Amino acid sequence: MGDKAEAENPTAPVPAAVISAAAPLPAAVVAGIGASAHAANGVPSTAEKQQNHADTADSSTASMITASPAAPAAPSAKLAAAEPPAPAPAKLAAPAPVPAAPATQAASNVSSAATASAATVSALSPVAPAVVGAAGEVAVLRVQDGNKQSQHQPKILDKLYTCKWKNGTLQTARVVEKRLDKNGKWEYYMHYEDFDRRLDEWVGADRLGDEVIKHRSVGEVASAESNQKMTRTQKRRFDEIHTVMPADVDPSTAALEHEREQATKVKNIQTVELGKFEMETWYYSPYPEEFSKCAKLFLCEFCLKYFRKPKTLERHKGKCEWRHPPGDEVYRHDNVSMFEVDGKKAKIYCQSLCLLSKLFLDHKTLYYDVDPFLFYVMTEVDTKGAHVVGYFSKEKESPDDHNLACIMVLPPHQRKRYGRFLIAFSYELSKKEGRVGTPERPLSDLGLLGYRSYWKSVLLDILSKHKTNLSIKDISLMSAIKPDDIITTLQSMGLIKYWKGQHLISVSPKVIDEHLSRQANRNYLVFEDAKLNWIPPQKEPPGARKTR
Repeated sequence: MGDKAEAENPTAPVPAAVISAAAPLPAAVVAGIGASAHAANGVPSTAEKQQNHADTADSSTASMITASPAAPAAPSAKLAAAEPPAPAPAKLAAPAPVPAAPATQAASNVSSAATASAATVSALSPVAPAVVGAAGEVAVLRVQDGNKQSQHQPKILDKLYTCKWKNGTLQTARVVEKRLDKNGKWEYYMHYEDFDRRLDEWVGADRLGDEVIKHRSVGEVASAESNQKMTRTQKRRFDEIHTVMPADVDPSTAALEHEREQATKVKNIQTVELGKFEMETWYYSPYPEEFSKCAKLFLCEFCLKYFRKPKTLERHKGKCEWRHPPGDEVYRHDNVSMFEVDGKKAKIYCQSLCLLSKLFLDHKTLYYDVDPFLFYVMTEVDTKGAHVVGYFSKEKESPDDHNLACIMVLPPHQRKRYGRFLIAFSYELSKKEGRVGTPERPLSDLGLLGYRSYWKSVLLDILSKHKTNLSIKDISLMSAIKPDDIITTLQSMGLIKYWKGQHLISVSPKVIDEHLSRQANRNYLVFEDAKLNWIPPQKEPPGARKTR
């Protein structure tokens, strides 16, 4: 009704509020409108005294506005659809000069105009109350579009944000990588601060919150500025929890470690299906390119061949004749069996095993060069066959007395004490060979904790059975543990003292009794020496020629 009324009554007064909010008008139009306002209040105006000049100016201005396409422009269709209908202020600028009117009529006109002005401002207030007109509306729409764009801007790489974890709690996480999903929405690969990389995952934008800016607390600044240093025991415990690179590492090794972290910072395969288990992966693994882009891999639980589709795996199962790892069975007790696999004789199987283990090991670098290694695969045996649960590998010839190169237990079996059994098995082989051994470094966080627990248990068990004085060398010969590992373990427990250039073991009966009580409450998988059927490989004499 507003548009129609304005068209039929071209002499309606123009509210001053609307004029001030609208686009700039010619000076003559402003003068004419001002004259009308003065006449409405009964006050003589300059326009009344100079009516001839005003009439001439207003007539020229009215013709100019009528010819101009910009002045009578209506609001945009987009804004008009969103707002209730109101008189268009741009059309109010077009009328001819307003003649003087009686005071009562002028007052009613001004009142109605003020009401129309208030309605117009109220209707436009959600967008921009003081902006009216074609040019103003475009500016408002641009601001709205900018706000929408800012809400959907992707997160910045290497910045910290609050992220909702799987259990619903908020954690501080860093953006490592980002990508667009099939629906065009952003996904982010997040690394949770103060947690291992195995927990990294892809999340949607709905799980991310505001950016987090970390400030050092007063306590942290004070501790950093203090000259106090951690004791050797505190540093050792810190290193057990955090995988720390040694300070004296050479620059080339540090550069290679940094390159490795950059190349493997985003895991390429999210889940893997092996037998009746579906496991979420922890780290990147260098599978061939056509397989590394799959979110899920399907593996044969006996030969470890990998496939992209479950149908392909089902067809393979109908043809696969394997029911246990290739190699010799060297240990069997109850349903646990150990197989010795030569990397040179079963290269494909060992390579597949290494690729599978890399999904759950961060620092493993052996993938394809498996010839110099022996693999001891641990399995659970049932009527269907021997199912892989873990393994460890060792070099055939190690100049550094390494009796273990890599150890891994699959996640579904990590609460069964299998890791401790594999460590014990490696030392039992060293005893058969008549030498001491130690694992290769660096160890993963879980591997280091497993070895610390095993060493403490073995050393306290030996000390409880031998009441006489024992030297470090005696304990090393009985346990096949390297002397350096014995010393560091006893130091971590506070059971060794350094006196006059020698390490002295000081153990109280109370400590041994506490250890024995803990051992009784734990259900370890005990190694049975009688069940081992293994002969150490014969070493070639020095200078012997190898025949092809």
